[in-house]
Amino acid sequence: MNIDVIIDVVCPWCYLGKKELDKALEALGREQFNVTYRPYQLSPDSPAEGVDRATYYRRKFGNSPQLQQMRSHLTSRGHELGIHFDFESDCLIGNSMDAHRLIKWSKGAGCQDEVTDAIMKAYFEQCKLVSDKELLTSIAVKSGMDEGIVEKLFANTQDVDMIKKEIDYARSIGVTGVPVYIFDQKLSLVGAEPADKIIQTIQSVQA
Repeated sequence: MNIDVIIDVVCPWCYLGKKELDKALEALGREQFNVTYRPYQLSPDSPAEGVDRATYYRRKFGNSPQLQQMRSHLTSRGHELGIHFDFESDCLIGNSMDAHRLIKWSKGAGCQDEVTDAIMKAYFEQCKLVSDKELLTSIAVKSGMDEGIVEKLFANTQDVDMIKKEIDYARSIGVTGVPVYIFDQKLSLVGAEPADKIIQTIQSVQA
């Protein structure tokens, strides 16, 4: 089965969603599935140098109690899945375009799962800047990619237009929030659903 997962690496629900999907696939037998992570940008106008996360969320959500409730919920679910969200440290939200470029390249290198996981871990657990090319190159190398090739790709605008077209396509089919899972182009699931719901959906498509 082919599973396309539309994500943005600066979306905490996508990090949860990836871990829930991992849990579901381990239960079913991962070798049966071809998973491809596809791009989406919740804030495409974010600068590469990043914006202060606390300021960004204050502007977006205000000081609403819902924001704290959301973070508490994310923290609790995260712990259950081995994620240690750090919402307290100083952090910059960078443009995620280069992260999506690396995720695309890593598919061909056979390490997309590792690269995607490492990028989100660096941001959500270590408060690293996801637009930092040195960080992304380091993640690529640790995942088994060739450092020289990655550096050459990052030195130009390789695949930027293709990433934008994929994002435009996602919007054209009605995607307004992520994660979104698409199973064999037959059925979709929206949101960071628990592993058992993902398993039920997969079994429904298989049936």
